[in-house]
Amino acid sequence: MTKKPLLLPLCTSAMIASLHATPPVIEVVDLRMKNFVEAKEISGAVTLVADEEQILHLAATGLADIANKTPMAADSIFWIASMTKPITATAVMMMQEEGKLSVDDPVSKYLPEFTGDKAGITIKQCLTHSSGLSDLTQEEVKNITTLAELMPPVIAKPLLFPPGSKWQYCQTGINTAARIVEVVSGKMFPDFLQERLFDPLGMKDTTFYPAAGQLARIAPSYKRSANGGLIEADLSFLNGKPPSSKDRYPLANGGLFSTAPDYAKFAQMILRGGESGGKRYLKEESVRQMTSVQSGDLVTGFTPGNAWGLGWCVVREPQGVSAALSVGSFGHGGKNGTQAWIDPVKNRIYLLMIQREDMGNSDASDIRRDFQNAAKP
Repeated sequence: MTKKPLLLPLCTSAMIASLHATPPVIEVVDLRMKNFVEAKEISGAVTLVADEEQILHLAATGLADIANKTPMAADSIFWIASMTKPITATAVMMMQEEGKLSVDDPVSKYLPEFTGDKAGITIKQCLTHSSGLSDLTQEEVKNITTLAELMPPVIAKPLLFPPGSKWQYCQTGINTAARIVEVVSGKMFPDFLQERLFDPLGMKDTTFYPAAGQLARIAPSYKRSANGGLIEADLSFLNGKPPSSKDRYPLANGGLFSTAPDYAKFAQMILRGGESGGKRYLKEESVRQMTSVQSGDLVTGFTPGNAWGLGWCVVREPQGVSAALSVGSFGHGGKNGTQAWIDPVKNRIYLLMIQREDMGNSDASDIRRDFQNAAKP
């Protein structure tokens, strides 16, 4: 007896087709990015807009590599810099949920070498940039390869102000919180993130140390030349070392490389209150704590109207570059212009991936403002 061919139901065929469909493009967003490329403000960009379930816009514009005329691609890899901080905060909240720490605990409970005037610094103050800790220079960290090795020079530097008394952006506070994650979890920080976030979320291109096969997809960083063009710039935090070198500590404050689609998976999990693909990464109350104002009445940066959550910037009063966002939106920018913002009111995620070094305050850039204005629903 001859078997009849199996016919898929119409809905199943449509579902299969959707898996291979090209994400849509919001034309006005694409046009704005092309204008910035033509004006030589940036070499290229990847922009992504999503809600909690799907990608609503994904476009790659311009060049990833000017010298080699390599087109920007949706899977181009970027140094996301301080967009690492919300991921670090998520790791801290995971440990809080497991009862291994509380963000209200003093750092000295887990790192007893924090003594004297540093003994009372809390994990929360580390995550809200109110710890008073001093940052370290590139020269001071050039031979440091682990977060454990980073702690002695952090402790050796004087406090800038009494903990909790003011807000001052601080890289060492975030790295201190990550070191505590290592202590209480028993895992090195990169391994913890790989096992608890990157692998289960499918973030295959998010890493502190890009592998050989990923290096060719890294978008070089650029800065303006004297004649108004763009010239390539070294990634300063690498201290002349290749991105794949593990001869440097994992910068929990800003050392990750990632892609727009990868980071969108993390952002969608957060937007869904800590759940993705049927797996719960955080409880909803943990996400709310992390992404709501934790800095009290302290005046914070980087643009007017902001406050600070735990590792996240929170929009208290939308204005200027944040005018397109709702009250309570949260996110973080990166040194070379990358941006990630989540608007829980509008159910939107906005990801901007560029690599422009000399933008000054990249959180206040015209590129961010125009992207968010064009992408808002």
